[in-house]
Amino acid sequence: MNPASISKYRPFPPVHLPDRTWPDQTITHAPLWCSVDLRDGNQALPQPMSIEEKLEFFDLLCQVGFKQIEVGFPSAADTEFNFCRRLIEENRIPDDVTIQVLVQTRDHLIRRSFEAIAGAKRAIIHIYNSTSPLQRRVTFNDATREYIRDIAVEGAKLVKELTPSLPGTEIILQYSPESFSDTELDFALECCNAVIEVWQPTPERKMIVNLPDTVQWTTPNVHADQIEWMCRHLERRDSLLVSLHTHNDRGTGTAATELGLMAGADRVEGTLFGNGERTGNLDIVNVALNMNSHGIPTGLDFSDLNRLREVYERVTRMSVGERHPYAGELVFTAFSGSHQDAIKKGLDRREKESQSSGIPLDSLPWAVPYLTIDPQDIGRSYEAIIRINSQSGKGGIAYILDREHGLDLPKTMHPQVGKRIYDLADELGRELGADEIRDAFYQLFANLEAPLSVKAYELVHHSVERGLVECSATIVLAGEEKHIHGSGNGPINAFVHALAGIDLKDFKVTDYRSHAIRGGSDANAAAYVQVQHDDGRILWGCGIDPSIEMAGLKALVTAWNLLR
Repeated sequence: MNPASISKYRPFPPVHLPDRTWPDQTITHAPLWCSVDLRDGNQALPQPMSIEEKLEFFDLLCQVGFKQIEVGFPSAADTEFNFCRRLIEENRIPDDVTIQVLVQTRDHLIRRSFEAIAGAKRAIIHIYNSTSPLQRRVTFNDATREYIRDIAVEGAKLVKELTPSLPGTEIILQYSPESFSDTELDFALECCNAVIEVWQPTPERKMIVNLPDTVQWTTPNVHADQIEWMCRHLERRDSLLVSLHTHNDRGTGTAATELGLMAGADRVEGTLFGNGERTGNLDIVNVALNMNSHGIPTGLDFSDLNRLREVYERVTRMSVGERHPYAGELVFTAFSGSHQDAIKKGLDRREKESQSSGIPLDSLPWAVPYLTIDPQDIGRSYEAIIRINSQSGKGGIAYILDREHGLDLPKTMHPQVGKRIYDLADELGRELGADEIRDAFYQLFANLEAPLSVKAYELVHHSVERGLVECSATIVLAGEEKHIHGSGNGPINAFVHALAGIDLKDFKVTDYRSHAIRGGSDANAAAYVQVQHDDGRILWGCGIDPSIEMAGLKALVTAWNLLR
């Protein structure tokens, strides 16, 4: 921002609440959740959802577990009205779900809203009017406090008057002093208490007082102070559900909501992935999964987050960012070598603890570096956690080869393989896919046949007492075919002695591992041989073959070739 422009802005005044208690509170249980996706499906989308798309989205919200769903602004447009009627007339609303309709505190709009909900088992009538001094001055032409308060009161009176006209519908009143976030607290309280006085809620028949952070003007701690102050001063507090409706103008919608809950709120309004006007509403997925990560059940099921995202992006024509909390494509992905190594060790440790203790993985406490929750709990696979670019390290390459392709490389082989493959990513200037990593590994470290290759190989086992085997092989060395013989205490040792017979003896075998390849052909085995040259260099080679003996031989040949 141009420094000359700063002078036109003013700091937001703090709330005088020296005995605030919310900083010492913790969130121990979930609030009531209300989705407002379907209202913002028409108010906040460049291309509003059709009725059919809204019906699909409504069904999805019910499947997730929302028990209160704001279905729109039926007095504002025929699409909204007709959508509400279809939900009711086609019996689409589950018995345990309450629909909510939004309406300005204006006579004809409230009456139209009652027409929209006729026949519903239960409905929340959400009335609102703007209360802030800025709105009073600009929108309502310097209206007085009394004038604004009376709008709220008259709206509540009309809802109360019309309620008996729908004897089969349980009506719940919700009142919002819109622009609460920059309304004087004493006046917001005056408006809310005036509506409460009209409605006369009881602990058995509660009313919802919604305190919207319509525009985020300040930091989340000030929002929490506002909520705590209101919770202390509202009349009939035990007969109220205090509700939050945060926006995200300052990028702190989640923080403001969490602190607001600590300050005493009972209910939260928001949307999937934070869709809404301007920078959006609260992302309920974010807050709910934050609670899940602390072991708090929420009543909402995000175990198939990929499907929710697919439906959301299709019907809203909005997109979820790659770094969006929990749902983004890259949020569980590590490119950094040190991060990859820590994640791999964490996952491996969990598997070992599960095997040694007999406790199922799902029952072990979650403790993996860099991952606040288990990606599998929201339908994400482990395969996407570690991805490889030029910043990746040895652990990440090994993780991909192990998890994706069943190749369990010896730990001391990781640096050798890691460097070559992330050098390739650096050269290409992009991320490498799992199959590219496998192909590069095979090309660089497995079954190499130059300058040395084996054309034929025969092994003869001698007596067990002598513990020797003898090998006879036909090799091609630098284009020249040779026949070699040797004996030793095993196939690899015998082949090493055969090579020594033609003066190829400037190395020694220092390690050997083998295993069946997981996730691939059951017939294949992988072997790894480490060799040390007389000049001190140590390298690994890999061999892959249906025969474990031949895989070991190919691993030795590969390692020898890598020394050249």
